[in-house]
Amino acid sequence: MNTFTHLSPTRRLAIGAGVGLALALAAPLAASAHVHVTPETASAGGTETLTFSFSHGCDGSPTTALAVDIPEGVGNATPVVQGGWSITRELGADGVPTRVVYTPDTAVEDGLKATVSMDVLFTEAAADTTLAFPVTQTCAEGETGWTQIAEDGQDPHDLDAPAPLVEVGAAADDADAGHATGAEGADHTAHESADADAAEAASGTSADPVARWLAAGGLVAGIAALAVVLVRGRRKA
Repeated sequence: MNTFTHLSPTRRLAIGAGVGLALALAAPLAASAHVHVTPETASAGGTETLTFSFSHGCDGSPTTALAVDIPEGVGNATPVVQGGWSITRELGADGVPTRVVYTPDTAVEDGLKATVSMDVLFTEAAADTTLAFPVTQTCAEGETGWTQIAEDGQDPHDLDAPAPLVEVGAAADDADAGHATGAEGADHTAHESADADAAEAASGTSADPVARWLAAGGLVAGIAALAVVLVRGRRKA
């Protein structure tokens, strides 16, 4: 019989609760130990400002550099200059950066949040795809490659060091065109309705004099009939 069974039920319950609490707290902490990108969606053919953030080092060691690899499907990437960081780029043959390295003037301590940004142009060919932006986090001691990509059917949350992902939707022009078509259709319908109202109003205006004369005649006839009734009533009285 092990030592745990010798403990009183109250002690066993307390230990079990403590272990459960530790696991519950460990799960969110492990999930937060990633490099995140925002926003996580973009439109093909458009430019989006991507912000990469982290709030941890490498097993507690402070961060000394953050390198972001630029995937295919990106037409251009322009790093955003910000105080406290220096930026270097590795350019491809077409002049588009293939890697952007951000180096802080002072190492970022573990537990402090830091962000870096870049303006990214997504090509139209990237529509309806998910692009990964692998990140290498270099620290005073060691480094972590946030480069893992989930395979088909695999949950990205099961990965130890997932790469930041951006879902690229349809080109913004296509979406705008759809909205524009709807707007134009509604506008056309509104014009037709307005024209019909105007025609009806015009018709009513042209017929209005006749209607007025008929109404006036009916009113006169009604008054005359009322007068006759009153006169006859007085004579009988």
